[in-house]
Parts: sequence; structure tokens; C-alpha cells
Amino acid sequence: MDNQDLEKLREEVKRQTKEATTSLLHVARLKPGQILVLGCSTSEVLGHRIGSASNVGIAQAILEGIEEALKGTGIHLAVQCCEHLNRALVVEEETAEKYGLTEVTVLPVPHAGGATAATALRRFKHPVVVEAIQAHAGIDIGDTLIGMHLRPVAVPVRSEVKRIGQANLVMARTRPKLIGGKRAVYAWDEVEERFGKSAPSTEESPGKC
Repeated sequence: MDNQDLEKLREEVKRQTKEATTSLLHVARLKPGQILVLGCSTSEVLGHRIGSASNVGIAQAILEGIEEALKGTGIHLAVQCCEHLNRALVVEEETAEKYGLTEVTVLPVPHAGGATAATALRRFKHPVVVEAIQAHAGIDIGDTLIGMHLRPVAVPVRSEVKRIGQANLVMARTRPKLIGGKRAVYAWDEVEERFGKSAPSTEESPGKC
């Protein structure tokens, strides 16, 4: 692939990534201060086996697309390193402090951490590397396996964008666990239907629990 073709691919990858991220934000309804985790294989984007052809230019395009989609949202971005670094993550120092994350000592580079994490390390204002995270939503470009960094319960999010370059795209939002059994209630309108605007006294509602 010559430089002209690579530049065209970069622009397409940036567009695809921004579109996919925007659709995820629409579905996930993330709030300011929440976390979006990104896992990305630039090798897969280029049509190669994961870890075999890291490309910083592609990583820059992907991060540019995500950053444009996140601009003004207040959402924190966490970028996953490759398996070689135990899938540690690059985050802003502010994110690590806010969530009490465990910092580790390592500096990702393209062939030991991955091009995307290495690029994030250089793009972030005050980057640190942390061991693990519990993100509220995630983007996985190239089957990098971000599940270990998502809060339970992960829910798939579909998008019109199915691939970034030649890499498979998988996205997820998360929701709190539903607990209880068949008598449990999950919607506020049902609470009001059962009990009215104010809670009943124990004499009025003996209950079973």
C-alpha cells in the first residue's frame, strides 16, 4: 500500500470510527465522568493478523475519530494495551484518581503494548497506565477482547458500521445487574401501581420478605 492509499484509508477509518462511536453514545447514553474503553488492533484494520503489523498512522486516525465524537461530552477514554502487557490501559491521570485505579509502571510501544495504546500515551495530556478498569461502555476493533474491562452486565450495541477498515467491530454498553426473583420490580411505574405515591405502613402491607 503506497502513501496515497494509506492516507485514504486513514480518512475512511477516522470517519468510520467517529460514526460508530457516535452511534454507541446515542444508545449507551453515557453521562459526563463515565468511562469508554477502547481496544484496537491496527494490524486487523489493515487486514493482517492481530499483533503482526502495528501502524501508528491508523492508530492516530482511530483516536482522532473517537476524540471528535467525545468532544464536549465529559466522557473519559481508556485505551487497552495488547495481551503482552496483560491488557493494561492508558488513561488520563484524572481518570485514575477519580476511580481509584491501580497504576502500573510500563510505557506501551507499538510492538509491546500496541500502536493504539502507544499513540494514546503520546496524545493524552497527563497519561498513566493502570492495571484494570470497569468501563461503562466499550469499543472493540479487531477482536482484542475488552470484556475484562467492562462493568457487568455488558449488552451488545449494533451499528450500521460493521467494520473499521478490515477489522471486525464489536461495541457494548453496560447496565446494572437485575436482582431478585419473580416478585421483584424493575420499573418505577410498577412501584407506583403497587404502592401508590407514598409507601404503605407495615400494617397495611404485611409482605412476604
